[in-house]
Amino acid sequence: MTTTISSDLTNAPVSSKEIATVADIYAYFDGLFDQDVDADILFASGYLRGFIALVATSFGDEQQVITTDLVGEVTLKLKAAKSELSPQDGVIVNNFWLGLQNSFIYAS
Repeated sequence: MTTTISSDLTNAPVSSKEIATVADIYAYFDGLFDQDVDADILFASGYLRGFIALVATSFGDEQQVITTDLVGEVTLKLKAAKSELSPQDGVIVNNFWLGLQNSFIYAS
């Protein structure tokens, strides 16, 4: 079951299940293909998956728990790559990332 968050440019489904590990994030992204989501959401999830995979390798493997350091590093990488995206795509990716973080269970 998913809920939605609204913004000016996207209606992103957010997991109603709590996400505790990097593997949980990947499973959520994979599950989007089974839902009726638009191309912008699929794009944002694929784009984010690349950054998460890049950062996660320096923190551990897919079974690692989500930490504020991991999320912060992904956020920094996204900001540094801002020029790769059009302004509209940047907002879509950013809003999707912010909404997804609401489902995270952070490790102590």
